[in-house]
Amino acid sequence: MSAVEGDEPRLLIAERFGVERPTFQGEGPSCGVPALFIRLSRCNLDCTWCDTPYTWDTSRFDLRAESSRRSVRDLVAWARSSRVELVVITGGEPLIQQRSLVPLVRALTAGGQRVEFETNGTLTPDPELLVDGVRFNVSPKLANSGVAEHRRIVPETLRAFAASGRAVFKFVARTEADLDEIDVLTARHGLAPIWVMPEGATPEELIATTRVLADSVAARRWHLAQRLHVMAFAQPRGR
Repeated sequence: MSAVEGDEPRLLIAERFGVERPTFQGEGPSCGVPALFIRLSRCNLDCTWCDTPYTWDTSRFDLRAESSRRSVRDLVAWARSSRVELVVITGGEPLIQQRSLVPLVRALTAGGQRVEFETNGTLTPDPELLVDGVRFNVSPKLANSGVAEHRRIVPETLRAFAASGRAVFKFVARTEADLDEIDVLTARHGLAPIWVMPEGATPEELIATTRVLADSVAARRWHLAQRLHVMAFAQPRGR
C-alpha cells in the first residue's frame, strides 16, 4: 500500500487535518490534547460500526477518489507548519504501510513532535517504530464488530504490543457482555492498561452507552474513554 519514487517514500492517505482547522485527540489517554491527524487509507478488517468506511469499503466508496499518495517529505512539512506537538497516525489500519511510516516517524520525532498510532492490533509493529516519542493505542475488536475472531485477534501481535511498554489497549463496548469479553482477552493475553470506549456515533448514543457501562468499568478499575470529537463537533469528520 505504499509506493516509492526514487528514494522518496510515499503513503496512501485518506485525509490529514488539524493544521488549518485546529482539533484535538478525541480518544484514549491523550483525550483533549491538541493534535494533528494523518489518516491512512485501507484496512484489513471490516467492522460493522466502523466510522471511517471511506478508507476500505469498496461497496460504498470509490477508494481512488477518497485517497491520495503523499510523500513523507510533504507530510513532515505539513506537520511542522504547526506548533502542535502530538501527531496521530490512524486509519484504516496504518500499520499496513508501516515500512514507509518508519522515515515519517523518524522525521517527526527528530523535530520534537510525538506520535500516537491508532491500530487494531492485528499487525506486529516494526521494531523501528518502537522508539522514544511513539505510543500505540491498540484497539482489539470484540465480537460486536462483526469480524471473525481469527481475523481480529492475533495473539502473538497482542503479546508484542503488551511487551513493548509503549501500548495501551482500548476496546469499543456496548454492553456488559462486551466487558466480560474484554476480561477474557486481557487475562489471556496479558493486556494492560485497559481503556473502555462506549460505542456511539452521536452524542445521544454515547451518553446512553456510557451510562450502561460506567459502573461496571469503574468496578473493574479500568479507564473510561470517550469519543470527544463526536461530542464536540457537529460534523466530526476532519475534526
